[in-house]
Amino acid sequence: MKKNLIISLKLTLVMIILCAVIYPLLVAGIGKAAPAGGKGETISVNGKVVGYEKLGQKFSDDKYFQGRPSAVDYNAAGSAGSNKGPSNPDYLQLVKDRIDTFLVHNPGIQKEDIPADLVTASGSGLDPHLSPAAALVQVKRIAAIRNIAEDKLRATVNEHIEKSIFGPSVVNVLKLNIALDNLK
Repeated sequence: MKKNLIISLKLTLVMIILCAVIYPLLVAGIGKAAPAGGKGETISVNGKVVGYEKLGQKFSDDKYFQGRPSAVDYNAAGSAGSNKGPSNPDYLQLVKDRIDTFLVHNPGIQKEDIPADLVTASGSGLDPHLSPAAALVQVKRIAAIRNIAEDKLRATVNEHIEKSIFGPSVVNVLKLNIALDNLK
């Protein structure tokens, strides 16, 4: 019995060193080698961090492009989807309410012209991107509010389209809104 106890204590000590010391140091080292030292890819304006490249954030003012809705209100600590299926009546009502709200804020847009990513949350609830169509459908509203030519806004959207060989083209909403604020 004494022999088994000593073996158990030795194994416990080895596992503590492996799991509580070596593994965390290895993960921290890998994090330091990641972009921005593992602190996330921040976006700064005039030396002030205004957001993160890979996290969506809420833009509710009509003078800005609005991103995808978030099931977690853009809280990165609670990344999650709504977990409601497309036939769930609560989910259908939520999407209908989002469509109605979008139409109120974007007069002249038809319901069938609203891209799905403007009224449905992503799986994580933190997607920082929109489809180019979802950004372009908002141009008319922003042009009217900011008194900027629609052609100039469309060109700005087109300049911010990120193409990918692995998926659809997207527009980072935060970067687009920063460019929007810099338009003269």
